[in-house]
Amino acid sequence: MIVFKKTPSKLVISFFFSSIIFILLIYADVKYNNPLPIEELTYSSLIESKLDDIHSDIFHKVQSGENLSIIFEDYEVPLNTAYKIFNSDNSNLITNLKPGDLMKFKYLNENLKEIEIVKDKVNSIIITVSDEIIIQDIKNEIENIKSYFSGTIQNSFYEDALNQNIPESIIMDFAYIFGWDIDFVFDVRPDDEFFVIFETPYAEGEKVDNGDIIFAKFKNKNKDFFAHRYFVSKNSKEYFDDQGNNVQKAFLRAPLDFAYISSHFNPNRMHPILHKIRAHNGVDYAAKRGSPVRATGDGNVFFIGNKGGCGNEILIKHANNYSTRYCHLEGFEKNIKKGSKIKQGQTIGFVGSSGLATGPHLHYEFKIGDKHTDPVKVKLPSAEPIKDSEQFNFQKVVELNKIELNKFTKQSLKNES
Repeated sequence: MIVFKKTPSKLVISFFFSSIIFILLIYADVKYNNPLPIEELTYSSLIESKLDDIHSDIFHKVQSGENLSIIFEDYEVPLNTAYKIFNSDNSNLITNLKPGDLMKFKYLNENLKEIEIVKDKVNSIIITVSDEIIIQDIKNEIENIKSYFSGTIQNSFYEDALNQNIPESIIMDFAYIFGWDIDFVFDVRPDDEFFVIFETPYAEGEKVDNGDIIFAKFKNKNKDFFAHRYFVSKNSKEYFDDQGNNVQKAFLRAPLDFAYISSHFNPNRMHPILHKIRAHNGVDYAAKRGSPVRATGDGNVFFIGNKGGCGNEILIKHANNYSTRYCHLEGFEKNIKKGSKIKQGQTIGFVGSSGLATGPHLHYEFKIGDKHTDPVKVKLPSAEPIKDSEQFNFQKVVELNKIELNKFTKQSLKNES
């Protein structure tokens, strides 16, 4: 006989209620909580994005002794490219490479695309590297800017011109232009007046060169001196006065810029070292040691060296039996020797005190034939005037310059008021 043990009623009731609670929890979770999303996995092939092109430049300044072959090798220009460049230079544009030229190698990524050779602020050469080599001679457009300045002498022309902010190169050119008639130390007086119109070339916003005088006027001792620039040929300019007379003379009035006369021409002068009467057949110009001495006229060097009391000297023979002598020099300009051809205004030596001299100065003599002449007072022969066939065009230039002068002067007075 099988006997069953009676299950406790409390256990049954407890199991029943636990089951009910569990069922309710499952029901609540399903109703109030969204099921987790099913993760979808997708596959795609890798897409490579293209990088931007890289432009880069490499610069090289040409040194003495270098040529294009050496430079191309240093910068690893492919031999085939170098050969094509040399073979394409039919006008010999790239053969005249000089120290100081700037080269720009332009790359696209790692490929050489262009070589630029900058000769100066105006001229450059462009070599385009592609299947076909193209070599171009490039000239930047030049713009000439006009400027006007004027002033009154208070101390010296050089100092007063600088005070008016006139460029030093223009001051020197001004003195040179009028230097055949005016000694800018000996002849200039307080209240003398100066006027100048010049043009300065610019390319790409940068100054290309020093300015060039178009018109100049100097009022000295109540006498007006004029200088008008006129091109007697395409590349040759000269300066003439209002009547077409050439302001240039066969000789400059003085061999130094802005020196002063310390001893005049005097056939009865007492020598400062020998202390006896000895003719002073020239003019002494006091100047700083090392100041450049310029030839007063075209000619040939007849003597250069050391000669007694004159010390280091140069004797120049000129046309029509003229000669000039320069003494007590510190030294000579290099490459000048006996027989050298000399141009007017060319530097031939430097102020010193060689020979019988009490201090640095230049002794300058001027001879016509065998006769010593006072270089301060001698009437100097003039260069060629304007040709009759050019007079009409020249007078138009004179008229235009006078109009410009009046316009600038009025504008200047208006700005001062």
